[in-house]
Amino acid sequence: MSAYTIILDNPLLLSISAGILGLLVGSFLNVLIYRLPIMMKRSWTHECQEFLELPITEPSPKVFNLCLPASHCTQCDTNIKSYQNIPVLSYLFLKGKCANCQAKISTRYPFVEALTGIASAVVAFQLGGEIETLFALFLTWTLIALSGIDIDHQLLPDNITLPVLWLGILLSLFGIFTDPVSSIIGAMAGYLSLWSIYQLFKLLTGKEGMGFGDFKLLALFGAWFGWQYLMIIVLISSLVGAIIGISMMIILGRDKNIPIPFGPYLAIAGWIALLWGETINSVYLTSIGL
Repeated sequence: MSAYTIILDNPLLLSISAGILGLLVGSFLNVLIYRLPIMMKRSWTHECQEFLELPITEPSPKVFNLCLPASHCTQCDTNIKSYQNIPVLSYLFLKGKCANCQAKISTRYPFVEALTGIASAVVAFQLGGEIETLFALFLTWTLIALSGIDIDHQLLPDNITLPVLWLGILLSLFGIFTDPVSSIIGAMAGYLSLWSIYQLFKLLTGKEGMGFGDFKLLALFGAWFGWQYLMIIVLISSLVGAIIGISMMIILGRDKNIPIPFGPYLAIAGWIALLWGETINSVYLTSIGL
């Protein structure tokens, strides 16, 4: 029996392996969350300058993508060595400070790494050694990245949500998570449901209650899980949003007029549906007599 088979057949080993992989992926997600919005802004600026026939300004550094420049301290520009970039452990070893200038390192970095590791372990434990687990891990990592970007910039990038949405429809052709009809209807219903609420809210209040990225994220869940799960995702996300929003106003004194991104709440609800959606949906339908 191969080591691969042993891991797949042992829920604990599978969870530990997925957790370690999640820690490593979480380190990359930190890079993605920070750099992708900057890359998009640079691209938009360049396109606007070309369209308006303005002088093209060269940003600094000129080469900026998910690989370059190498990871470095934002205060002293010292490159981070490989042994200083071990998920979570390096942060603890360095006591949350740059090894060169002692500048404080944001707690977000170990938080995202730990969150990704824990979430990955939970996915593997819940779904086991099935092909669905591989794609569920990918979706989990995607949701963490989208949530981080939305919290920072109130933005859910199309170049993440749309390819993953199409992937959900592609998976449905092989019966992974749902069937093609439910997937296609789910994608359409997911988008149009929030779009309709947005238009109604705007008509009644003159304000925009959510962004178009939220519509696409719900469409993504519809594509992955089918239209049958959309209702519980909306209900769970609304509940989570209300709890967190009210808590922030009461505990942190957050101004109620400051916009709160809805994407992370949708992401939490979608992740819950990914793992326990069938049970929740069954209980929900039974409770309303269906």
